[in-house]
Amino acid sequence: MGHFRPNEAVLFFLLLLFLPFCHGIRSLSRLTTGGAVEELEISHLRRFSEAPDYRNGAGCPAPAVGEFTSVCDSSAVHIAMTLDSEYLRGSIAAVHSVLKHASCPGNIFFHFIAAEFDTASPRLLSQLVRSTFPSLSFKVHIFREDAVINLISSSIRQALENPLNYARNYLGDILDSCVDRVIYLDSDLVLVDDVYKLWNVTLNGARVIGAPEYCHANFTNYFTNSFWSDSVLSLVFSGRRPCYFNTGVMVMDMVRWREGNYRRKIEDWMEIQRKKRIYELGSLPPFLLVFGGDVEPIDHRWNQHGLGGDNVMGSCRPLHPGPVSLLHWSGKGKPWVRLDAKKPCPLDHLWVPYDLFNSK
Repeated sequence: MGHFRPNEAVLFFLLLLFLPFCHGIRSLSRLTTGGAVEELEISHLRRFSEAPDYRNGAGCPAPAVGEFTSVCDSSAVHIAMTLDSEYLRGSIAAVHSVLKHASCPGNIFFHFIAAEFDTASPRLLSQLVRSTFPSLSFKVHIFREDAVINLISSSIRQALENPLNYARNYLGDILDSCVDRVIYLDSDLVLVDDVYKLWNVTLNGARVIGAPEYCHANFTNYFTNSFWSDSVLSLVFSGRRPCYFNTGVMVMDMVRWREGNYRRKIEDWMEIQRKKRIYELGSLPPFLLVFGGDVEPIDHRWNQHGLGGDNVMGSCRPLHPGPVSLLHWSGKGKPWVRLDAKKPCPLDHLWVPYDLFNSK
């Protein structure tokens, strides 16, 4: 057996000391435990039950090539969602709800946006989706958090500062250039209706996005006095009649989005926010500034939002009046958290049929 010379011993010690940090602090636990944490993550991810196999009916078109729908299939319904370890249970339930109620589930393509340095790696998240939905057509896109991290300002709730909340701003860059239309969905919602009805919404004129609008809400509350007292900034709404809309459900024309460079327009407002605080919420206000008053109105049934309560205390909320196609737990409270704590709100039980997490 050989022996270390003194200089070799020092070098070996330094390598042991510093090598794990070469990959970034967020990867440290996986590296220093020799793979044990990764195995633990895989074990945790396997706690999701396999979903029923939802197949196309006789009237549905067959995929153009092979068994799965292609990422560039223009006849498919394209849905974009974020996928991360914190909201994973909600994302899986959302996908399950879409498939369960879709008239042609085999013609839906999911685009999952995963953070580059999430505690569950994009590879593991991809394995989870495939094991839970074996026949699902999907792609996991990696979102580089450094694209937005320096633009994020503090919010009234820390969860709203998560860089992945801003991934919707970058869909034009993240998604394949062949994807010219997409439905963006948050991870804390479920559909109780056929997504094809939402997909078939027409974006009239040159409108880039469509969403349910709520014109009875006090729009001024979404911006600070500093904004409204600035005669130059507040002119952005001149000639427009802006209404509040929730960015958790949007139909988006990606061709017009890219051509209009709307990512840059949103970033411009985020840079102003960093210099002069003009709003308190996270990723929503820049969308209101860019699109408020120029949104294709979609029926309110497609975003029964606010079921998570307010953004600070959380509370139980009733449904809005009218029919329901989509239930959205926007706000602080999430149904899986309240259910596990045995303190559910009445409407949280409507989320349970789509939950595939096996707590045993």
